[in-house]
Amino acid sequence: MNSRKWTGLFLKTLIIGGVAGLFTSFFVKPAYYTTNFNPFNAFELLGVVLFFLGLGFVFSVVSQTGFFAYLFINRFGLSLFRTFWPTVQVLLIAFVLFDLIYFPYNALDGETSIFWFILIAAAILGYGWIISEIKARETNRRAFIPALFLMVVITAVEWVPGLRTSGTDYAWLMIIPLLACNTYQLLMLHRLTGSDKSGSKTEASPSAKTNTNKA
Repeated sequence: MNSRKWTGLFLKTLIIGGVAGLFTSFFVKPAYYTTNFNPFNAFELLGVVLFFLGLGFVFSVVSQTGFFAYLFINRFGLSLFRTFWPTVQVLLIAFVLFDLIYFPYNALDGETSIFWFILIAAAILGYGWIISEIKARETNRRAFIPALFLMVVITAVEWVPGLRTSGTDYAWLMIIPLLACNTYQLLMLHRLTGSDKSGSKTEASPSAKTNTNKA
């Protein structure tokens, strides 16, 4: 993939993150907007919009950093664990889902029902599963587990700063742009690299190109 495509991917992902962050703020922080409508204060309202738009841009950059880390980790895992790499990824996914339930619940000393943390973890897994199925159908079945690894493990790692903040507002403001950006990057990568159903160029099977050259 050439620099023009990478630049286009970066800018489009940045816009998606900004829009997702701004859209989420309408529901998470509605008071920031309503206070500027009565009386109407255009300057302050613009400031609020730019703030949440910029916050979405920041989360988009976090997502893109995690995405590049995912590409490296996937290739490194394939070279290190070889055929066992999918199994290792599944174990890591299970471990991270457990962490998303146990540690936030434990940090709140049981003040919030564990049901909500189970629901959040299940929602992330369910959404990631749907996106991974789309990825697998557009490329090959071997791409399913790496895609699910990105959508669950990498997204959870990127989400750590949001989980450490007091309250849940900024956690929600962060997770929506992260999921949106990771989804876009994952589903666009094979289109930009020209990958096909055979998986000859997909990120899930980097050794395929070498095998082709040897043939």
